[in-house]
Amino acid sequence: MSGDRYCITDQHQTYFITCTIVDWIDLFTRPIYQEIIVDSLKYCIGHKGLVLNGWVLMSNHLHFAGRCEEPHYMSNFLRDFKKFTSKKLASAIIDTPESRREWLLDKFRFEAKRTRRADNYKIWRDDNHAIDMTGIDSLETLNYMHNNPIRAGIVEKPEDYLLSSARDYSSLKGLIPIQKI
Repeated sequence: MSGDRYCITDQHQTYFITCTIVDWIDLFTRPIYQEIIVDSLKYCIGHKGLVLNGWVLMSNHLHFAGRCEEPHYMSNFLRDFKKFTSKKLASAIIDTPESRREWLLDKFRFEAKRTRRADNYKIWRDDNHAIDMTGIDSLETLNYMHNNPIRAGIVEKPEDYLLSSARDYSSLKGLIPIQKI
């Protein structure tokens, strides 16, 4: 976004990124929506040059630390990831049993019309809160990410949260292949 102080300046640098659902709506409460994000990140690792160092998916946002290898660009990855997952998430909301279906679709439809930044449903906020990790303590950043589920009262230990790379850093098998820092 123009004027966003958290912008991507080096397309191949490692960034700490936060992708947030519009209005901080708790969307990722159902496994089907969580799987869309996990599968999409796996795809991007294999096809979009994404190197993931850590991640955590919470109910209304995704944190990750990573970079894109040449010839791929971080900005392109984020654009494509958000566009693809938005369409998949909207379809899943429409096609699966969802008690909040009408409310979610109304919120996402309203945001698309309000911002004029999507055709039907706008699910992700435009900003990515990209923080260049040059000179930043990577382990501190990973601990911040991995402790999100603890701060939310979901688990007692980071590695107990399935939707996170904390498992990989605790010698357990995670859901998404990562490259440890």
